[in-house]
Amino acid sequence: MSLYFNVFFFPFWWVSEVIGLQLKYPVLQDFYKFIIITIVILMTLIEIIRLYLGYMGNLQEKVPELAGFWLLSLLLQLPLILFLLLNEGIEILPLERAVHIVFTLFLTFEVAVAFMTLKRMVNHLATRFHMRQFDDVEDLRPVQGNRETNVLWGTGIKT
Repeated sequence: MSLYFNVFFFPFWWVSEVIGLQLKYPVLQDFYKFIIITIVILMTLIEIIRLYLGYMGNLQEKVPELAGFWLLSLLLQLPLILFLLLNEGIEILPLERAVHIVFTLFLTFEVAVAFMTLKRMVNHLATRFHMRQFDDVEDLRPVQGNRETNVLWGTGIKT
């Protein structure tokens, strides 16, 4: 559910970030100008990929996509948004602080839920894999039919 709301929240975050960047760009130091522009571009690209992987992993029950979503969230998005939220050198505007707090809450919740979902999904798929091995054992049972003929297990040869 958080992923669903994040899809609608992301364009609002992006617009507020671009507007905030335009307002504070003249007062920023040169290296902060470069860093913020780079972070906004990276976060935009990562967020699009991350949301796609989250939807595919969740709706189609695909472990690699959901694991990619979790790793992108934990290792890339969370540190970048925390930098934008906590670094006072970038002249954080009140709108930016509010939007970054909401984005951080979404990310934190999604990381926790994605980890639990991945754990359950892997356990479920492992159980299904082991149960599929029992289906192969059932194919080796003797064929029920004529009681007069004996059938060797799995061969179909009558004795």
